[in-house]
Amino acid sequence: MAEKNTVDTGQYLNFTLGKEVFALDIASVREVLELTSITKIPRTPEHMRGVINLRGHAVPVMDMRLKFGMPATANTVDTCIIIVEVEFGGEQVIMGGLVDAVREVFDLTAESIEPAPRMGTSINTEYIKGIGKQNETFVIILDIAKVFSAAELALSKEAQKEAA
Repeated sequence: MAEKNTVDTGQYLNFTLGKEVFALDIASVREVLELTSITKIPRTPEHMRGVINLRGHAVPVMDMRLKFGMPATANTVDTCIIIVEVEFGGEQVIMGGLVDAVREVFDLTAESIEPAPRMGTSINTEYIKGIGKQNETFVIILDIAKVFSAAELALSKEAQKEAA
């Protein structure tokens, strides 16, 4: 193998968008919420659904389907919001990601994770830390720090200030 595997062994939270399974390092996940009322912020990108009130704080929520170029879908009883922490400008920014369903927390060993593929996936591979395998299913392991651009994080910080 030409590339060195840089993904640590650890626990991951997996979730679905359509038929695809994704995972986030559990260390970046603060909590998982049932779908709640989302307040739209004017003049924001389509994938920024708005903000939610999380214990008195405005938290921006991105629709992960739209962020990854997937078609929008109706919310279901399984639709939920994953609250994550992302470092931006030396600060921790709290963001929410709207997903179709959260499945479980699971362990992955370094040997079961391959580097991100160069092509053949519907999302930009710069977001991908690697591809894992869980029970014969491929799991796309996301790098949450690269999923959201600097502009989106700055916009989210601003939205938190405006809605507070």
